[in-house]
Amino acid sequence: MGQMLDTPLTRLTGVRHPVVQTGMGWVAGPRLVSAVANAGGLGILASATMTLGQLASAIEEVRSRTGAPFGVNLRADASDAGERVELLIRNQVKVASFALAPRQELIAKLKDAGVVVIPSVGARRHAEKVAAWGADAVLVQGGEGGGHTGPVATTLLLPQVVDAVDIPVIAAGGFFDGRGLAAALAYGAAGVAMGTRFLLTSDSSVPDAVKQAYLGMSETVVTRQVDGMPHRVLRTSLVDGLERSGTVSGLVRAVRNAARFKKISGMSWPAMIRDGLAMKHGKELSWSQVLMAANTPMLLKAAMVDGRPDLGVMASGQVVALINDLPACEELIDTIITQATDVLRALGTKPID
Repeated sequence: MGQMLDTPLTRLTGVRHPVVQTGMGWVAGPRLVSAVANAGGLGILASATMTLGQLASAIEEVRSRTGAPFGVNLRADASDAGERVELLIRNQVKVASFALAPRQELIAKLKDAGVVVIPSVGARRHAEKVAAWGADAVLVQGGEGGGHTGPVATTLLLPQVVDAVDIPVIAAGGFFDGRGLAAALAYGAAGVAMGTRFLLTSDSSVPDAVKQAYLGMSETVVTRQVDGMPHRVLRTSLVDGLERSGTVSGLVRAVRNAARFKKISGMSWPAMIRDGLAMKHGKELSWSQVLMAANTPMLLKAAMVDGRPDLGVMASGQVVALINDLPACEELIDTIITQATDVLRALGTKPID
């Protein structure tokens, strides 16, 4: 099992190492999640792009691949969020993570069933809110992270949150090796979460052509043209084209993609409208932004599932510029823990009087 780092995160979730694989849509499926779990980290299934039935099958598949703890990422504003919570409870899933703050009663229901609740936040006030509602831990992502992101760097946001709440804090945004884990622990975090680094592993089901596209690029850009909200992605010719597109063409594309996502997800138009209303009220978005949000799952699917980096959008953290290999999850986590332990040991020297 090699070296281990005992932190509030490992004690809370029962994993061996304080390393979390984030719930990336179309990427974090049973294969990747179980590989992370077997390597001692916390793997998290991404359920936003799954129907309820598909999520049930995915949980069953993870269970068949590993006996280690794992989690499921849920959309707190989904119209069937309650049914998904019931599914997690019935299947005794260890962790429920949320991209948005879940309702207080949802947190209580999960906690009463013994499920660890870990919302993701991008601001101190959001961390304070979910901590007051009973969340067991919080994942805080700085602006370096991929996908939906904020403007504040991890090195500024992380200490704010650590000082503001008395629950374990998981640091995300800009992490890829053991030095980063050691730095996060020094800030007071209980562990780190990584997306891009786990996407670029041999256990990731992302097509090889897409992985090679990631390895060959070093520039990311934050755009609002994917779904109306700040979204960090690889800078490609497609993204540049989206940036130049007008409002009308963007909305036409969004309607077309909404129809495609409806067919894949099995959702009815009324259910999609209810989800849109929840997004609109929860994030104070305009209707045009809500409609544009239909772009996200389909543009990501084009790359992450269909293997067409030329036709899809590729969410990415800034660390992509520092990654040049595709290790197995076990090798990656072992290397991170060994390096972090070595760094912490080296820093343990006594100061000179």
